[in-house]
Amino acid sequence: MIGTRELYASANGDRWLLARDSSSGRVFVRHEPSVASGGQRAEFEIGDFLVRGGQGPEHQALLRLIGTLVEDGASN
Repeated sequence: MIGTRELYASANGDRWLLARDSSSGRVFVRHEPSVASGGQRAEFEIGDFLVRGGQGPEHQALLRLIGTLVEDGASN
C-alpha cells in the first residue's frame, strides 16, 4: 500500500505528494499532473527531486516539511 501526503498543489491543478510504499519502505515524491495538461504521473527519488530545479514551490514545501522533523533548539 502507498500512503501519501500532499506537499503542494499548483494553481493549474498539478499536485506533488510525498509518498511511502509500506511494503518496501521506499519514500519518494509523486507528481500528479492536472487533467487539462494531459501529462502522466511521475515518481522521483527524494534526492533527485530536490536536485531537479530545487527552487520551485513544491521543492520548498518538501524542505519545510523536512524542517519540521527537527525541533527548534534540539540537539543530539
